Amino acid sequence: MNKFMVLVVEDDKLIQNLMTTTLDLHNYRYLTASTASDALMQITSHNPDVIFLDLGLPDMDGVDLIRKIRTWSVTPIIVISARSEDTDKIEALDAGADDYLTKPFSVDELLARLRVTQRRLSSQQGMPSHIFENGDLKVDFAAGTAFMNGEELTLTPIEYKLLCLFCKNVGKTLTHTYLTDAIWGNTLESDLASLRVFMASLRKKMEKDTTHPQYIQTRIGVGYRMNRL
Repeated sequence: MNKFMVLVVEDDKLIQNLMTTTLDLHNYRYLTASTASDALMQITSHNPDVIFLDLGLPDMDGVDLIRKIRTWSVTPIIVISARSEDTDKIEALDAGADDYLTKPFSVDELLARLRVTQRRLSSQQGMPSHIFENGDLKVDFAAGTAFMNGEELTLTPIEYKLLCLFCKNVGKTLTHTYLTDAIWGNTLESDLASLRVFMASLRKKMEKDTTHPQYIQTRIGVGYRMNRL
């Protein structure tokens, strides 16, 4: 049995059963909750490794629950919701969700998202806190340097700060608002334009083919995400 523990927060019993059956078949341990209050109790009592969260809960909106959890926990949260508008995805991601899967979903995609999160957590546990490695990329946070294929990248301060944000959130979609707030402290139209310029420059220095980036991919209308290679 996989030691990885998943908390499924879903009030629709048919979907909850689909998810738990899938987890059971693939040897994941799991807990379930049908309300926000149940979810909070399970999180504090059992400290799951990842949370699958439906936004339409009967006692609290899922986005508010994400904000509440994020006041004291960094447990990865994968939203699974029928809300498919970009604004809904952005709101959940800005609140602190790590990923967003829209209903209806395939069990293969559900498991793929879970494996990505699992690899990210494993890699964070297995390396020194000041060193990040992903494919041919290596970042030494203590020294403030980044390397690709062993060659040091010449980055501007903003490019380096952006790169660090992605490295520390690998596998997680970072919204435009999150990035502009982190870099400039606000989200003006001019900042969004500047972000696109800096992202293009950073990719040019990192990627072999900027038209098909491997490391940092665009989530259209939402933001950017660094893949685990």
